[in-house]
Amino acid sequence: MTTIDARDHGRPPARRELFMAFFKIGVCGFGGVAGWVRPILVEERDWLSDREFAELHGAASVIPGANTVNLAVMLGDRFQGPAGSIAALCGLLLAPLAILIALASLFEHFGDLAAVKGALSGAAAATAGLVVGNAYKLLRALKSDILALAVAGATFASAGLLHLSLLTTLLLVVPGSLALFAAARRRRR
Repeated sequence: MTTIDARDHGRPPARRELFMAFFKIGVCGFGGVAGWVRPILVEERDWLSDREFAELHGAASVIPGANTVNLAVMLGDRFQGPAGSIAALCGLLLAPLAILIALASLFEHFGDLAAVKGALSGAAAATAGLVVGNAYKLLRALKSDILALAVAGATFASAGLLHLSLLTTLLLVVPGSLALFAAARRRRR
């Protein structure tokens, strides 16, 4: 990966800024950070464009592990090297780990209450809404790139509609998208 500057004033964010941004993502998105990553990194901090975010998130999604963890490590490295990766990763994981320990002990005592079960259902619905909203914004950013939309559509059809496994989806979509983009590049020459 090439090193990029932060969009804000042409300087990369410091390790402390990486830590704080991912700490906020971890706190706000406890239980489902996917809906918070793009708004904080693209809209609030202005570190990435929508396209850069989509590309980085796509790369983070095909690497084994949690997408946001991979994204934190990749973005931290891009801006501040290995120390930046550690700062972003620690920021992302610190608050959720502390919250999880506290909630686990509370859930042990109060988990059977109807109000607790209802609150958990509501939180799941809110997270789903955030994911759908971010997907819409990413698709809007890629609306002029027909090939990228075709790949996104094929991925959604494979995993979402056909319920193929992640491995099968990757084995179908990755080579297909590479061939599609290579053919398009040859036509442009």
